[in-house]
Amino acid sequence: MTDETRAAFFDETAEHYDEDDFHALVADALVSPLPSAPELVLDVATGTGFAAYAALGLKPARVLAVDLSPAMVARATAKAAASDPAGVIEWRVGPAVPMPAPDSSADVVLCASSLHFLGAVAFEDWLRVLKPGGRLAFSVVSGARFKPSGPFAEFVPRDLAFPLDEAGAGALASSAGFVDVTARTFTVDGGDRVRSVFLVHATAP
Repeated sequence: MTDETRAAFFDETAEHYDEDDFHALVADALVSPLPSAPELVLDVATGTGFAAYAALGLKPARVLAVDLSPAMVARATAKAAASDPAGVIEWRVGPAVPMPAPDSSADVVLCASSLHFLGAVAFEDWLRVLKPGGRLAFSVVSGARFKPSGPFAEFVPRDLAFPLDEAGAGALASSAGFVDVTARTFTVDGGDRVRSVFLVHATAP
């Protein structure tokens, strides 16, 4: 599947993506435990920018947010005047793996609600771009709940085994070489629908 095909798929979902506030809640929960004043934060597969904007609360010097979908990035940048008037976030359209960042350049890597589209190959790149001691924060869907089907399933990589519990979620990071790994379940009860993901925080060695 080409990048153009993937981009077109996500372009079609961009208009209504912000209507689902679960993504914003996940992004906020990922960012909140992270250390303040990082020099560079990378937001991998930013979508409409929930994690990038949440990262502004850390008072970073710079945020680089990348997504394959031009429509997603357009939706993200449309919020910048109100949410990032200082222009801390740099937005780019393109593949998020590999990230367009030098080796050992980032203090924080964020990946909210996107790992199931990137696959296990992302971890190697995150180790590459993070400084020693840099922090990784990502969410990952449960293998018990996530059952992609139809055309949607074609966009899910086959190289990632989705975890069934917190231990399995943390093992995704530790087995890739990260240390100080923690994982917890994040659940939102919307009344008629309960949704949950695993939140994983880890450190580059």
